[in-house]
Amino acid sequence: MPAYWITNTEVTDAESYGKYAKLAGPAIESFGGKFIVRGGKHQQFEGRDRARNVVVEFADFDTAVACYNSPAYQEALAFAKDASTRDLVVVEGA
Repeated sequence: MPAYWITNTEVTDAESYGKYAKLAGPAIESFGGKFIVRGGKHQQFEGRDRARNVVVEFADFDTAVACYNSPAYQEALAFAKDASTRDLVVVEGA
């Protein structure tokens, strides 16, 4: 069953975050990750409103977790940590 990364982000340093995005995309795609939502129009009804929302689909939960923990993604994530405020959750699909 598929699994999803659901991320909401407020970018505070566009230049550094751009470095994250450049490295993160290939790392995610190397695990078969498919971007379902990448930014775009949204309306916040509950909780924190952050300008950037992303949903990535993976083949299964274990692959989604392995991608996050991979050296390639962790290298990318180093650029996002000080350049954004974000939440990321991995959720198993139905």
